[in-house]
Amino acid sequence: MMMLFKKVIPRRTFLRGAGATLALPLLDAMAPAFASATTAANSPLRLGYIYLPVGRIMEKWTPKTEGAGFELTPTLEPFAPFRDQLLVLSGLNIKAADPLPGEAGGNHARPCASYLTGVHPKPGGGLGISVDQVVAKEFGKLTQLASLEVGLDPPEFTGGDDGAYSSYYRSTISWRSASTPLPTEQNPRKVFERMFGDSETADPAERLQRIQKQRSVLDSVTRRVARLMGALGPSDRNKLAEYLDAVRDVERRIQVAEQTTSSNKPQSQAAMERPAAIPAAYAEHSKLMFDLLLLAYQTDLTRVFTMMMGWEGSNRTYREIGALDGHHSLSHHKGHGEAINMVEKIDLYQSQQIAYFLDRLRAMTEGDGSLLDHSMIVVGSALSDGNLHVHNDVPVLIAGAAGKKIKGGRHLIYQGLPLSNLHWATLDLLGVPDGEFINPKESDATGKLEGLTA
Repeated sequence: MMMLFKKVIPRRTFLRGAGATLALPLLDAMAPAFASATTAANSPLRLGYIYLPVGRIMEKWTPKTEGAGFELTPTLEPFAPFRDQLLVLSGLNIKAADPLPGEAGGNHARPCASYLTGVHPKPGGGLGISVDQVVAKEFGKLTQLASLEVGLDPPEFTGGDDGAYSSYYRSTISWRSASTPLPTEQNPRKVFERMFGDSETADPAERLQRIQKQRSVLDSVTRRVARLMGALGPSDRNKLAEYLDAVRDVERRIQVAEQTTSSNKPQSQAAMERPAAIPAAYAEHSKLMFDLLLLAYQTDLTRVFTMMMGWEGSNRTYREIGALDGHHSLSHHKGHGEAINMVEKIDLYQSQQIAYFLDRLRAMTEGDGSLLDHSMIVVGSALSDGNLHVHNDVPVLIAGAAGKKIKGGRHLIYQGLPLSNLHWATLDLLGVPDGEFINPKESDATGKLEGLTA
């Protein structure tokens, strides 16, 4: 617990209880005592990648005009409230994903593996560090967690190997090294416990008892919270109260999912297995994961995440919007209008989930702006045309200002430049050394992408 008689609370302050570690959001009391308000210097930059599976229907994604006067297309319409903080980038290719002679299959694996690495994946193993992990190595020196890798598809949606490529080439976009992929976590409970700790054992009976009692990790830090509240000003007390309410709400939603999972199983099975804690509804699952990422950003537990809206080649169904056939199957529409219309609905549905997250980021004040102002959220896919497995002119959207460095409200068109050029420019924007990412012998990058900054 911090020394409460000090006038300034250190930025890296935690409330610790029995098995729980609770980080705090950025408070005014963490700024210098003589400052009238928290400044941008106290607000860290953050980076997030949200991956869209199986490409998009590009006619419904790509604006027809370039520059600031572009019109939002149907798939981009959910992002209308954030237009001034959006950059739509067209014409970027993933050249590293081009097949080499003798390589079998990999139409989904190669683009997905090259997406954040800019390196051609070797069927037998070997790739390169992804740009998110280059940033995580630097930013992670100042946070409890270097990065978070989360997703929405359970293992059964991977579909197995892709030709000569193992399934992990398309079940993650994060690579710590050439031989170390970072798996995505789909279970909100596991993400929550990685962030805040676990006050119980992993024993299934103990965990089920905790669920039934609905105990919170906040229960173990109640006294510390009360002491802290007494030392804060009115504004900070409101901020802290809102944050604690958000933590409890996320826990409650996880517990509801766990109870539902347990109640749908035979009693003997429910008692034996660790609850899945994965909501059955896609929208609820995505919102829960996004709220966890919001808490991670808000408390500065991490400044880097990757989120896969689905694994590349995912064949999940979206019955709630009428998509009864699998996403991957529908993407091979062969020009049939009914299948194309259904893929358009899926594209729009996923945009709506992401817009929810951007809205939460924008609503969260920090320093001289919002979390969205201090973040760079890159939304995109390793494919453009899922029907033909095209990985040129891939969809790319950047939301957020990265600390007033990015000039939004524009559609920029590039003529066949590598997507890796964007990654190179991102490292420059965030002040991260690029030597580990840019390997002239393997990377397809040709230079830093221009035109992003204000």
